[in-house]
Amino acid sequence: MTRELTAVSADGTRLHVEVHGPDGAPAVVLAHGWTCSTAFWAAQIRDLSVDHRVIAYDQRGHGRTEHSPVCSTDALADDLEAVLAATLAPGEKAVIAGHSMGGMTVLAAARRDRFREHAAAVLLCSTGASRLVDESTVVPLRPGRLRTWLTRHVLGSKAPLGPVTPVAKKILKYATMGAGSAPHMVESCARIVHACPRRVRHAWSQVLSALDLDDAVRELRVPTAVIVGSGDRMTPPVHARRIAAALPAGLGLTELPGLGHMTPVEAPELVSGRIRTLVTTYTQLKEGA
Repeated sequence: MTRELTAVSADGTRLHVEVHGPDGAPAVVLAHGWTCSTAFWAAQIRDLSVDHRVIAYDQRGHGRTEHSPVCSTDALADDLEAVLAATLAPGEKAVIAGHSMGGMTVLAAARRDRFREHAAAVLLCSTGASRLVDESTVVPLRPGRLRTWLTRHVLGSKAPLGPVTPVAKKILKYATMGAGSAPHMVESCARIVHACPRRVRHAWSQVLSALDLDDAVRELRVPTAVIVGSGDRMTPPVHARRIAAALPAGLGLTELPGLGHMTPVEAPELVSGRIRTLVTTYTQLKEGA
């Protein structure tokens, strides 16, 4: 069963939300990353909605959520709180998974009362808390001012991405996916990323380039697992290692050999399985206590 609804954020932004799966089943909330949409989680929605209530939403400006001139980590946290309020009963617990900017959304919300009310456990996929531009390896140069400058201009470009061509897919695969990624995975990610409006892509690139959520990592007090691909150029493993080391209730770090930034697409069974384990261990346990 699938239904759609609209959640309204603190500033009035209307968020597109999808709820998949049976009513009353354990809840999972999915927050996608920069330039993506609910379509990014297609494998997890398909796998988990058989026996979970899977809640996915489009970040502001992405997918079917309206664009807002307010782009900030506080706005991301407001949006997640609005989705939790619109889809979960008071006190109901859920596993919350965030990929890339979705993981940053979780970190930004970590101090919020509503987040703490509803979060039973968290999965952070391919994300970072700070120094995103400095530590990105999308530009194949040595670390330094030139690489940082070029990376900021590449990721912050206002140029349209254009149609999904063979060349465009090669560029996207290099920047965001592992060398062994299957063609259908590359095609899917390219279509999702190219659908993001360029003004939205640029606006959020400015937020991400100045990101500083290191303190928020220490506020994420629920059990939290971290996943990263060893070949992630957007948020290299140094970010995941730093986050995993600082988490108050960390469940460890899984580094996936050869995978890139799009781990939920590149390793769908593993990511779905990790979410399922978190639900069984933390959500159902709490409900049965």
